[in-house]
Amino acid sequence: MAMIIIGAQPAFAMQTQERAIIKAVAAGLPLARQTLKQVVNINSGTMNFDGVHQVGDVFAAELSALGFQTGWVEGGDFGRAGHLVAMRGTKGPKILLIGHLDTVFAKTDAFQTFEPLPRDRVKGPGITDMKGGDVIIIAAMRALHDAGVLDQAQIKIVMTGDEESSGRPLNRSKAALIDAAKWADIALGFEDGDGDIKTAVIARRGSVRWTLKVTGRAAHSSQIFTDDVGYGAILETARILNAFREGLADMQNLTFNPGRIVGGTKANMDRATYSGTAFGKSNVVSQTALVSGGIRAASGEQLAAAKARMQTIASNNLAHTSAALSFAEGYPPMAPTKANKELLSLYSAISKDLGYGEVLAVNPRKAGAADISFTAGYVDAALDGLGLMGTGGHTKEETADMTTLKRNIEKTALLIYRLSEGE
Repeated sequence: MAMIIIGAQPAFAMQTQERAIIKAVAAGLPLARQTLKQVVNINSGTMNFDGVHQVGDVFAAELSALGFQTGWVEGGDFGRAGHLVAMRGTKGPKILLIGHLDTVFAKTDAFQTFEPLPRDRVKGPGITDMKGGDVIIIAAMRALHDAGVLDQAQIKIVMTGDEESSGRPLNRSKAALIDAAKWADIALGFEDGDGDIKTAVIARRGSVRWTLKVTGRAAHSSQIFTDDVGYGAILETARILNAFREGLADMQNLTFNPGRIVGGTKANMDRATYSGTAFGKSNVVSQTALVSGGIRAASGEQLAAAKARMQTIASNNLAHTSAALSFAEGYPPMAPTKANKELLSLYSAISKDLGYGEVLAVNPRKAGAADISFTAGYVDAALDGLGLMGTGGHTKEETADMTTLKRNIEKTALLIYRLSEGE
């Protein structure tokens, strides 16, 4: 991988070639809006494999027309539709552009269509998360192509089909993304960040699931707290969870959440339906308690330290109880590296040159896990949150601010151009 020295990039006013790029963005804007309407009206909930494929086909056709080689990574071995991958170029910096084709809205959901609203707003499923970002990727490629400068960079585009509900195992579902990251110098993600065009993402917290199983000694409740019976599974679970809260409190930007709990004489959880059942009587000391939750950390080191503290807490049990704490695979953190900050500085300089003002880093507490996190350990620099901005993501009020479409296409196109000029 060739090191891209982002800090060496000069901030300069619009040059003739850059003005040509801006002109090409304006010329392509009607097609970008048309494509956005088309794909928003195709349901592509993660488990609607046909819909995910259809959205991928729309984007593949547009990328093929720009000279990209496109292909589909089948998702059968990780239980999802698969991913769209496109490549173009043989010289210049290697830049990975990341999108996703799926949404959180199932085929049976009532929220299905593109709906124009006053003040250049549009409501629609997945319009900001993240079909708008996908359209920005393609529109920026078209502008660079039409301005005659697309050949100055090597571009690989990966649009995954399972960002909203990742296939398992992750080493298969994210293989195409990780392979692209190993190839790339820089990764750019087109999620909508915190929905504010004045911000972009240089850091994302990782997201890992955990489960806790606690056992106690069943007995008549009159004997609880005695030397022979102890405290029971539910009280030990309460102790552990509160100790997690106290023991992790000093870790900045780290959060843990017990999202589901069942307990009693018998308890079961069903991961497939995110539900649980329990049986227990008020006069019987609880024998079993089950908890499932998640933890989000700002770095791999922070996550490892938190796991170690949690294991220590879970193993220091009350009398006649035991606990088993386990962690599943998850999304890695994207740390706020110096190179990420320099890449944001270049992007912000472009925004100011365009008259749009400074772009600042999103607070990582406002940036959830995303596909770009899987690339962070391989590329020299990464930047996310470059997509279509709006509000109401993951709800039936998901609404795009269409005034940000043109601005972020321009910024993306100029960012790639300046990176290619400064290698």
